[in-house]
Amino acid sequence: MKSMNTPSLAPQAAATPVPAATTAPATTLTARALLKQFQDQFPPFRDCLPLSIGIDKQILARLPELDRKLMRTALGIHTGSLRYLRVMEKAKLRYDLDGTAGAEVTQVHRDHASLVLQQRFKKEAERKKAERDAAAEEEANKVRADKLNQLTAKFSRKG
Repeated sequence: MKSMNTPSLAPQAAATPVPAATTAPATTLTARALLKQFQDQFPPFRDCLPLSIGIDKQILARLPELDRKLMRTALGIHTGSLRYLRVMEKAKLRYDLDGTAGAEVTQVHRDHASLVLQQRFKKEAERKKAERDAAAEEEANKVRADKLNQLTAKFSRKG
């Protein structure tokens, strides 16, 4: 399952994954498409394992012509995902691009993942509450307007 939009690159990507990223025009490759390519090429991305510190340098070593900004955006999407943060909360080890275990995940990083998750869940709960409150307020205004129209119709002098 390739995320490349250009069909001519798909067979090349399957045979040699490195040239696919280096030959694709930067304008057609999005951060999400690049992340999908990383998931296809590298086990830690596919399995959502904690990435080793400096993974960006490892990626650039393998894909030297890759746009740094695009790569960092793709990494941000991956490391900011709920799935990755949930894994980071409980993780003990970090992994390099080959899936080899490396350094330990520090308690500070686990705590940070937990904090980010709590903030996201709190923000989402507040957003849903605001939507419910707005819908309830709108319904109350509608009922109030209907009652006012009924009273106006009842007591208006016609004739």
